[in-house]
Amino acid sequence: MTYTDDTRAKRNVAVLVMAQAILGAQMPMIFVIGGLAGGMLASNVCLATLPISFIVFGSMTTAPWLSPLMQRNGRRFGFFLGAFAGAMGALIAAYGLYAESFTILLAGSYLTGIYMSAQGFYRFAATDTASDEFRPKAISYVMAGGLLSAIVGPQLNKLVQDAFVVPFMGTYLAVAALNLVGMLLFLWLDLPKGSRSEPKVENAVIGRTRGELLRDPRIVVSIIVGMVSYALMNLVMTSTPLAVVGCGFTTNNANDIVSAHVLAMFAPSFFTGHLIARFGVKRIMSAGLVFLAAAGIVALSGVELTNFFAALILLGLGWNFGFIGATTMLAGAHRPEERGVVQGMNDMIVFGMVTVASLASGGLMNCSGGSAVEGWNAVNLAMIPFLVLAGGSLIWLVRQPKLAT
Repeated sequence: MTYTDDTRAKRNVAVLVMAQAILGAQMPMIFVIGGLAGGMLASNVCLATLPISFIVFGSMTTAPWLSPLMQRNGRRFGFFLGAFAGAMGALIAAYGLYAESFTILLAGSYLTGIYMSAQGFYRFAATDTASDEFRPKAISYVMAGGLLSAIVGPQLNKLVQDAFVVPFMGTYLAVAALNLVGMLLFLWLDLPKGSRSEPKVENAVIGRTRGELLRDPRIVVSIIVGMVSYALMNLVMTSTPLAVVGCGFTTNNANDIVSAHVLAMFAPSFFTGHLIARFGVKRIMSAGLVFLAAAGIVALSGVELTNFFAALILLGLGWNFGFIGATTMLAGAHRPEERGVVQGMNDMIVFGMVTVASLASGGLMNCSGGSAVEGWNAVNLAMIPFLVLAGGSLIWLVRQPKLAT
């Protein structure tokens, strides 16, 4: 269905912005302490970031069934389910810390991944009732809701991370509360109810197969750039608290650096949609890859606090331009009846690579050298081949005659 009046879409965007701000605050909180909590309980320091890897793995394995489920039952159902899983996951992780069980911590982390997957669909939900003109702006506004989460999450974490004798247990309990309160926002969403509520239509249009979809250059390149943007952001951010603490700084320093990073991830979203409309999606995606490369260069140039802040800010900017650009291209590359398959397939591939990146992050950081500096350098050097892949795919797309606009 094509929409021309964006009144309904703007209401939904407002709700999704608040959800991104309140529910999304849990992600920077968990990403700050996940590797540190894992380091306390893991028998091998190389597995310290495994709790974060389990979150991303949970997201990857959830997307293929959550997207079709939402197409049948509506987005709101899936968002409620995600928030409930996030609350349960946080409570289980808190118990894992109390019981000193790495296995239980990982189980809770996996459930948090279900929430992360649901949150990833906020950006697509913003387009469901939007006109073609408003679509990129709707995506960027929803992503901009993360600006508040960047402020609320790490600062709340400072207050609660040491609230109990067991380190970081307060963080997980606060995350559970955020999920239970934030899920009420979805009562105000006005989105399509899902295919179960729609009348059956004879000779309904059937979408392309997965193989056919993956032969569409726009879909392939949007998946590659989205995958690389998110994976590299995760690779570096996951190891940042370990690197910061390993280089002699404090956990609160890590909170502040991650806060600056998440601000940089979401603050540009107020104008990313306008930039896409003005300069074209491919140019914005290319700018994102340039920012990611710059982040690696700054990180490799030193391990002072200024280096960490500058590198993580550039990393956030690169993620914003690369990922929002890829999402915008993907949203315009498929038909409505293909939505569930395409978006689920996209997020499965994207978060599959993010899972690999988060697993690699701990190994590179803790087990690739004799010091935190050597590990940090290894993490940032690992960005190079993926940037080459994404950059090459964009060049290939531009050279496609019919799609070079």
